[in-house]
Amino acid sequence: MTTVQAIAIAGVAVTGTMVALVPDPLREALLLSIYGLVLAVLFFAVQAPDVALSEIVVSTIGLPLIILAALRKIHEQDQAREKDDTSE
Repeated sequence: MTTVQAIAIAGVAVTGTMVALVPDPLREALLLSIYGLVLAVLFFAVQAPDVALSEIVVSTIGLPLIILAALRKIHEQDQAREKDDTSE
């Protein structure tokens, strides 16, 4: 195992733990994006560039955007419920 691989594995362990421990969903989505980027670096370090490119697209860009869209929709629905409750 090379030094770059060991550093990448440590980075994945640290960022993965941070994602699991953050209680705020918005910050968790941001950390999930960073975790995906660190995981892509690990895949490059272990000579899997095709998997790394897929990881960049899916975990660094795609999944956090879907989570942010879901959080926005939940927020909009909560505001609509509050508006309906106050008008009754």
